Amino acid sequence: MEHLMTRQLDLILKEGGAEYDFLPELEVNPKYLDEKGKGWLKEIFEDLGGIGTPPLLEKFKFDFKMGRHLLTWDEDIHFNRYRLITLRSDMYSEWNFAFSESYKRLSRTYEKEAQKIGFQKRIWEGPPIAKSCFGMASEIGDFSGTGASGWKLLAYNDSQADIQTRIHGYKLIRLNPYETLMTGGSLKRLDQLLINPKEEQRAMLFQWLMRKIS
Repeated sequence: MEHLMTRQLDLILKEGGAEYDFLPELEVNPKYLDEKGKGWLKEIFEDLGGIGTPPLLEKFKFDFKMGRHLLTWDEDIHFNRYRLITLRSDMYSEWNFAFSESYKRLSRTYEKEAQKIGFQKRIWEGPPIAKSCFGMASEIGDFSGTGASGWKLLAYNDSQADIQTRIHGYKLIRLNPYETLMTGGSLKRLDQLLINPKEEQRAMLFQWLMRKIS
């Protein structure tokens, strides 16, 4: 979904002269997901407390497409105990996802940040399918019992995106607020840099993004 960070990244890529598609979609070919892939998603779904048959998305939305690279911005809500559960799946140890180890660390570290937006009722409970998949959410802030059905659905869908982009021949690059870059002699968080980057910072961020896809 378009927001401040992706708008800033869009301007930086445009200013740098990059060739890319903004807010692309990936249509899924269900034939590409083999039994092993289905098994991984089923395991992840069940580890999250999923009920019944794991739902499979037919379409995914990303922020940028550059050649065979798809880039997406993960907001604070993506880093929590449920995403950590998904990242412990054999899928991530058998396949090399560049972000998996750092995302485990971020999911352990920044759940309190996720709570700032994630304790909103619509996010905690999620859309109606979240209740169908994981049961009725617990009271906001109560992680016992069902916990946050909406958070669980988000974590499960992130894993779907991880595997589907891979089997469709793309490399998924996940960007997040907590990445740090050296600028002006000190480390700064990516989200802080993107709020109002100066000209030299925009140039630095462009080169950083280009290295991501090299």
